[in-house]
Amino acid sequence: MAEIIYRKPTFGDIEEIFGLINGYADEGIMLARSRSVLYETIREMVVAVEGGKVIGVGALHVMWNELAEVRSMAVDREHTRRGIGGQIVRRLIDEGRAFGVKKFFTLTYKPKFFQTLGFRTITKEELPHKIWRECIDCPKFPNCDEIAMEFIFGSEDKQ
Repeated sequence: MAEIIYRKPTFGDIEEIFGLINGYADEGIMLARSRSVLYETIREMVVAVEGGKVIGVGALHVMWNELAEVRSMAVDREHTRRGIGGQIVRRLIDEGRAFGVKKFFTLTYKPKFFQTLGFRTITKEELPHKIWRECIDCPKFPNCDEIAMEFIFGSEDKQ
C-alpha cells in the first residue's frame, strides 16, 4: 500500500473527482456535481491520493460570516474504513478555522460518520435561510431527505 497524500487538487484531478462524486450520486446517496462546478470550486477541495490516484475528496464551502458547509465528501469504495474521510474532514475544519469559521454544517445520508467527528444532528430549520439558495437547483428540492448536522468549534471538548 502506497502512502496517502492529502493535498489541494489540481486540474488534472477533476475527472477522477467527477467520477468519484457522481458514482455515489448515481446511487442517490450524494448530490451530483458538474465538471463546471468542480472547476469553479477547486480551491474549496481537499483530495486524498494514493499511488497517484484520487481516492477521496471533500470540500469546504463558506456560506456566511463564520459559517461553512462540509460538502462533496466521497471516498472510493475500495478505500473506505481506513480513516481517509475523517482525515479530509479534519483538514477542512482546520482550513476553515484558519480564516475564522466557527460553525460547520453538513447535509448528509451518513450521520454516523459525521458523529464520530464531533458533529451533532440538528433540524434543517436551525440553519440560516441563506444556505438554501443552492438547493433550488437540486432535483430533491423541496423534499430534501438529507440529515442536517453541525460542528461548532470548541463544542467537541464538551461532548
